[in-house]
Amino acid sequence: MKGCVSVMYKIAVMGGGDTVIGFKALGLDTFPVSDANEARAVFAKITAPEENYAVIYLEERLSLEMANEISRFTNKVYPAIILIPGRDGSQGLSLTALQDAVIRAIGTDILG
Repeated sequence: MKGCVSVMYKIAVMGGGDTVIGFKALGLDTFPVSDANEARAVFAKITAPEENYAVIYLEERLSLEMANEISRFTNKVYPAIILIPGRDGSQGLSLTALQDAVIRAIGTDILG
């Protein structure tokens, strides 16, 4: 098709080294970070439009300190920011974020 540009979207995973290592084996782009300051810098880089990340998996523990950065993408299609538990297990934030997204999308909490 003449004039049609195909965009290849990517998937990123950000979190502690122990959290992201397994995702690398799946072929995802991994960004091991040690703290929220480092995470903010990486997040700013990978959320730039030219990076073409459709999904960014973010370790829950980082999301608490990055609420302002994450909130910029709450009502945008790309990138979808998905919280995942870290090595120490879930803090319950990923389920809460999922429930909020479902409520925004369909108007009711079907996950109860």
